[in-house]
Amino acid sequence: MKRLEAKTLRKLEGSMFIAPWVFGFLTFVAFPLGYSLFMSFHQVKIEVNRTEYTYIGFKHYREILVANGSLLYEELIPFLKQSLMMIPIILVFSLFVAILLNLKFPGRTLFRVIFFLPVIFSSGQIVQEFITQGEGSLSMMQSLRIDYYLKEYMPAAWASPIESVLSSFVLVLWYSGVQILIFLAGRQTLSASVYEASRIDGSNPWNTFWQITLPGLVPYIFLNLMYTVVDLFTFPSNPIISKVNTTNYGSSSALAWIYFVIIMAFVLLTLLLYRKVDKALSGR
Repeated sequence: MKRLEAKTLRKLEGSMFIAPWVFGFLTFVAFPLGYSLFMSFHQVKIEVNRTEYTYIGFKHYREILVANGSLLYEELIPFLKQSLMMIPIILVFSLFVAILLNLKFPGRTLFRVIFFLPVIFSSGQIVQEFITQGEGSLSMMQSLRIDYYLKEYMPAAWASPIESVLSSFVLVLWYSGVQILIFLAGRQTLSASVYEASRIDGSNPWNTFWQITLPGLVPYIFLNLMYTVVDLFTFPSNPIISKVNTTNYGSSSALAWIYFVIIMAFVLLTLLLYRKVDKALSGR
């Protein structure tokens, strides 16, 4: 009897510990999700003392996907192209900086702080203000007339996203703070004895990077890839997010769910890509 009471008590304690999370999830995640799905099938009209819902089925989805493509495709396709260019830039830059910051040199801690500070200061509104003022662009863009050559020699469908990335290139690098931190933590998990053995065998730094460092960081590359995808797709300056934040709640909810499905497809594509890269590097 005493054993049963102790077991019940442990269950009660566990339930009490997890209760705040369950309450928060149901209140702030599950309910808004279900409510937005409900509104996406209705025409929502907000009056002074009540909210009126008129069921219209898949009308909002048909308008967004078929009838009025400007709601989604005009912004989404250039943004996806831009993201495809930004993701590798962010990953390569953060990996490069993390490897440099792992070296022993005077002031290393200060440089680590400097590279992480933008993550703390750059809220969505601040970044948007920097982009609006043109502070994130590279000065060589104007001096070398790169935008002119892009429009002259590249298809317009790709010239515009590339120009957009270059015009906010400095801010793109600002997004790399968390990724640098993750790569730095991952690099420090690699055993020093492996590098010592490699050095004794006569391996040069280039071979050491490709044979030891890069394969050892594959799980962290995947983690950063997922983080970067989610961060880019949910950042407040994202053009799709700005279209979701309208007073037409039914249409905005439908657009948000369509965008959610697109993000999930992008994440699944990332998972498949990671599995192929992991198999290739591990030789399975």
